[in-house]
Amino acid sequence: MTNDTVSVKPVQHPSATISPAALRWPRGFRTSVGAAAIKKAGRDDLALLSMPMGATAAAIFTRNLFAAAPIEVSRRHLKDSRGHASALILNSGCANAATGPRGLSNAQEMVDAVSLALGCAGESVLVNSTGVIGVQLPMDRIAPEIAHMAARLLSGAVDASHQDSLEPFARAIMTTDTKPKMSARTIDCGGGRHVHVAGVAKGAGMIRPDMATMISVLATDAEVDPRTLDRILRHAADASYHRISVDGDTSTNDSVFAFASGTAGACDETVLAQAFREVACDLAKMIVCDGEGFERSLSVRVTGAASRADALRVAETVASSLLVRTAITGGDPNWGRIVAAAGRAGVAFRPSDLELRVGGILIFRDGEPCPADRDLVRAAFNGSHVDIVISLGASEGAEAEANSDTFLSCGLTTEYVRLNADYTT
Repeated sequence: MTNDTVSVKPVQHPSATISPAALRWPRGFRTSVGAAAIKKAGRDDLALLSMPMGATAAAIFTRNLFAAAPIEVSRRHLKDSRGHASALILNSGCANAATGPRGLSNAQEMVDAVSLALGCAGESVLVNSTGVIGVQLPMDRIAPEIAHMAARLLSGAVDASHQDSLEPFARAIMTTDTKPKMSARTIDCGGGRHVHVAGVAKGAGMIRPDMATMISVLATDAEVDPRTLDRILRHAADASYHRISVDGDTSTNDSVFAFASGTAGACDETVLAQAFREVACDLAKMIVCDGEGFERSLSVRVTGAASRADALRVAETVASSLLVRTAITGGDPNWGRIVAAAGRAGVAFRPSDLELRVGGILIFRDGEPCPADRDLVRAAFNGSHVDIVISLGASEGAEAEANSDTFLSCGLTTEYVRLNADYTT
């Protein structure tokens, strides 16, 4: 996961270089934000993404059985529209989850307010919320503010540089996040034609795969049909949002949306998919590094498994272990917790084949500790990022690399406990 420039071999184009772009929305998208004092007065808590010419759409939603009311509405609209959208409305401060029939009615009212204000079909509007569960939305403040946001867009009252920037939108959807999360790439399609991919995300707590607790929006001006966009999105999510955890919990509102306006024309799918994957990986890493009470991150890479699924299972088990994470928080080189977590992951391997490296230092091999400088080992556990590599020895060479995977997490701190102990009070 990196922001570095990445060059890829073209499939159809003479050159296709993906590089970081200015943090702005691609062509065909306009945004407006508003403040409805949903949880706290004095900050933007509504974000409207408009696609005036329409866009293809795809989304992945939480698997939590308590899926929030707006998730139900968006799932239905995505199906009814056959993968097309004209707008997305998000709010922070209230999840509108576990809110019964009234909550469902409120989610629909948000959609109807956008539909009326922008003059688009209701089924082309998607919606989601984030914040406290079990609280009703203050629709008496939200509905009028949506109308004002849309009016500012339609009248041109929103400054172009402001509505093109990712930052206002990213800030409006923050809850316990301490910073906005944004990333972008530009694809050179040759002949002076460029395709842009950009994304924002929110998430700091209740982070775990399927989905990682978050809301993310990815957008491109490439021309992509709904089925292809869905495929690209799922591959990107699998490499990013499904490889992170902050606390092992999933939310009622987890979702990632993808939109393609088509204004820049067609783009090779392989190149476009790489750009989506890079943006999603950037955002996923930002979520981990802004985890509630964050002090240091950790990555667990497992190689040499019997299968990639086995590698992921071990990596996630180690990275999610409370004992491993508290050791990381304390900078304590208690590597025994790492091998113990690997051993309980439910994956078959011979303990005598396992090799463990932390910060590149070989710590365990052939079933016993390796001689290592204690100060260097301690330093490896005390950096801003702790890099753990485990080889299971169940495969070798190219097969070992193919049967590998990585999972990201962070330490578990007293500040995380404090934040969540006082979340609603």
